[in-house]
Amino acid sequence: MEAILRVENLTYTYSAGTPFEHSAVEGINLTVLPGEFLGIIGHTGSGKSTLMQQLNGLLKPTAGRIYLDGRDIWSEPKEIRKVRFRVGLVFQYPEYQLFEETVYKDIAFGPTNMGLSDGEIDRRVRDAAAFVGLSEEQLFSSPFELSGGQKRRAAIAGVIAMEPEVLILDEPTAGLDPRGRDRILEQIRDYHREKGTTVILVSHSMEEIARNVDRIAVLHRGHTYMDGTPAQVFARAEELMSIGLDVPQVTKVALALREKGVDVDPSVCTVEALRQELLTLKGGGGAC
Repeated sequence: MEAILRVENLTYTYSAGTPFEHSAVEGINLTVLPGEFLGIIGHTGSGKSTLMQQLNGLLKPTAGRIYLDGRDIWSEPKEIRKVRFRVGLVFQYPEYQLFEETVYKDIAFGPTNMGLSDGEIDRRVRDAAAFVGLSEEQLFSSPFELSGGQKRRAAIAGVIAMEPEVLILDEPTAGLDPRGRDRILEQIRDYHREKGTTVILVSHSMEEIARNVDRIAVLHRGHTYMDGTPAQVFARAEELMSIGLDVPQVTKVALALREKGVDVDPSVCTVEALRQELLTLKGGGGAC
């Protein structure tokens, strides 16, 4: 299958040519397939946010290339705005970017800049609002009257309304309570399943990643350190912890059980996978 996004030898250097020069990402290679749900993990400073901002053209690579449907996104710099409509990016704490008089106008901001008709804008706004669980009444209220979780959903709806081919979410549940986190993730899963859109989820929560994604890319010191399914990545739990990353709690439980002589697959990373392991008491079936 042809990649929808392909990153080749990507490097981004901040403050180039000054004493403060440093590369946030260096020589990264990554492919993202159409319809894939990809997770990106890495400790603070590993280059996650810098990479995401390059994928939709907010930052221009210092070196290397990014291909969208086989075409270098910087081949025509004047057209980079169109790339941002196709690769939508939801920043961490996106609610701080709400600024319009009503939630409706905030969600409509992106589609309006795409030059769409009023009817098409209205359809997209209402569809996006429905996906994230905002009511008709909330659409016409001030965004500043919403709760924290509702503001987050409104901001996500503003990106969804552009109907991007790739949706990137940088720590979309940061700062939310457990109920709010679960609600956001459920809506993202529903959106991915119903629309078939490629989704890239950046998260520091190993549980969120393990429960939702098809594949994980691990960043470390600006490089791609691991790349594989959740089971393949979390099977290397000790290696992950050695570079300062956590693993799902259930994976830690599996490792502790193995130390006590229980033959549990160390790659389990969800409660359901561990439950199946314990029911069958045989290894090798711990797919996440």
